[in-house]
Amino acid sequence: MKVTFINPPQTNSKYKFLGVVAPSLGIGYMSAVLEENNIDVDVIDASALDLSYEQIAEEIIKRQPDIVSISALTPTIGVALDSADVVKYAKPDTIVVLGGYHPTFEFASVLEEESVDIVIRGEGEYTMLDLVHAIEEERDLKQVQGLAFHDKDDGSLVVTEDRPIIENLDELPFPALHLMPMDKYKILNISTNVATVITTRGCPMQCSFCSSAALHGKHLRRRSPENVVDEIEHILNDLDGIDTIAFMDDTFTLNTKFVRDFCAEIKRRNLNFWWGCTSRVDTIDTELLEIMKDAGCITLFFGVESADQTALDKMNKNITVEKTIKAFEAAREVGIRTIASCVIGMPDDTMENMQRTYDFVMKLDPSYALFSLATPYPGTRFYKESFEKNLIKVKDWSKYTLIEPVLETVECSKEELRSFQKKAFLKFYLRPGYLFRQARMDGAVLVKTIFGVAKQIIKKQTNGNTDYNKKNVIQSGSFGK
Repeated sequence: MKVTFINPPQTNSKYKFLGVVAPSLGIGYMSAVLEENNIDVDVIDASALDLSYEQIAEEIIKRQPDIVSISALTPTIGVALDSADVVKYAKPDTIVVLGGYHPTFEFASVLEEESVDIVIRGEGEYTMLDLVHAIEEERDLKQVQGLAFHDKDDGSLVVTEDRPIIENLDELPFPALHLMPMDKYKILNISTNVATVITTRGCPMQCSFCSSAALHGKHLRRRSPENVVDEIEHILNDLDGIDTIAFMDDTFTLNTKFVRDFCAEIKRRNLNFWWGCTSRVDTIDTELLEIMKDAGCITLFFGVESADQTALDKMNKNITVEKTIKAFEAAREVGIRTIASCVIGMPDDTMENMQRTYDFVMKLDPSYALFSLATPYPGTRFYKESFEKNLIKVKDWSKYTLIEPVLETVECSKEELRSFQKKAFLKFYLRPGYLFRQARMDGAVLVKTIFGVAKQIIKKQTNGNTDYNKKNVIQSGSFGK
């Protein structure tokens, strides 16, 4: 049995405007579990390799997989579905599986597409393994936990029993990064020697807009510091040129004991690499940051979200404006770069409080700032509330990128929100003093990248083709020309 994973072209990814192209850890973990069980597996990262649909078809014909699994986020569901069409066109007998955040929560609509045979819901490692074995052994798929599909006899929708979450993350093999084009990944459109690592799943904080917490649940599961550093040591020794690790946890610093033990383990093994992580403003202090910096930490990503305490409370952030100020002061004192991430355009936002949030970010003086438009992703409490209140004005999933408005606020239209976001980005990044400071710190290439990001931000919006922005590349006649 041959399995091929596809990371589809991410033309509409929410990370595209930041020039982020990173390996899919979901694909990496599933591939590793299959390899560990002697299943033939490979990966086509169409995003990193910038492959056309024709090239994807050529790869399918060359590799001849029995099963193709495609990962999809909400803004990339259209290209994922087009990729499924291409797979069926190239090799009609292929079993096509979709997984990831969007298919997990929108499996019924995804399965309306003829090219999709099965959806994996939730964590996919052991579901994928069981699915492959069931197909090999010709067993009833209704007995495989974590699936959704249409019954082959009567066409009814089948949703199998939920698969329990993986409690012991240390039992998972390290992601199969050797199957991925590691030299093609970028941050801010800069080719970097970076690998991604995740140390936890689940989040007890449950911010209303977070799809990761919706997928992995409230229960925080954490790998041991030794296991994490084992993976990092493997990456540094076995993958050419990697010198930077980006931790993809929802909140890396949630457990300070883990952070201290992790940093101590790095020092004990005398490992030298740079790393960055997500954090919460209420989980760090100067002492902890000094320990982190000594162990190689250079960047912290903070979810600032808003300068309005009432808005923060409605998001269920459980932080205060005062703690945010103290966290940025501590990071500046220690000398760690900061990224301030804000959400503008929440339903109760006015032009006045959005301006207050922008002014607040300027006061924090972060190294970088993100001004994301409020986007209700399926599976989140924010989506449920927005849907029930009829606040969602755009149904085209390709627009769910954080830079295209899909809601209107009590005071602001979609056009006004987009205009405010553009101005916020440009005013923040195109300050001469800021550009000089960042060029001195991170090099002239970064300044060039900032101008590229600005260009992406201000470019004219485009209209999608359908609710999924699915181009129907086979039927349109554009494929194969």
